[in-house]
Amino acid sequence: MSAIQHHSPLGMSSRRLSIVAVLAVCGAFGVTGAAEAAGAETKVTIKAEGTDLFGFVKSPNEQRCADDRKVKVFKKTRDGKMRIGTDNASLSGTRYRWSLGNTGMTGRFYARVGQIPGCQADRSETIRVQR
Repeated sequence: MSAIQHHSPLGMSSRRLSIVAVLAVCGAFGVTGAAEAAGAETKVTIKAEGTDLFGFVKSPNEQRCADDRKVKVFKKTRDGKMRIGTDNASLSGTRYRWSLGNTGMTGRFYARVGQIPGCQADRSETIRVQR
């Protein structure tokens, strides 16, 4: 005896339709889970006034991702990069600011924050510092 197959309006058997539905649900949770695993978007900026280097850390989740966030500053060199300093961002007015102060150095610099639980990593644009 053959089993009776029921077909959907799209011509799919009920078994195939069930499999498609399960895969769609798993895919939706997989995307959501991946987005949550990546953490909150984080943005780090760098600016210079003369050879004073400073910037800001921004995030929709400022308490977790900006407050006391470690910022590393690098100088681009012929051989790659050289870390010149670090600072932790702290609340300054309404923004989370970091500062290395007067480095006395010229050249091209960028800032970076690493990924921490619940927060994404970011790298600033590269700026040229002159006296």
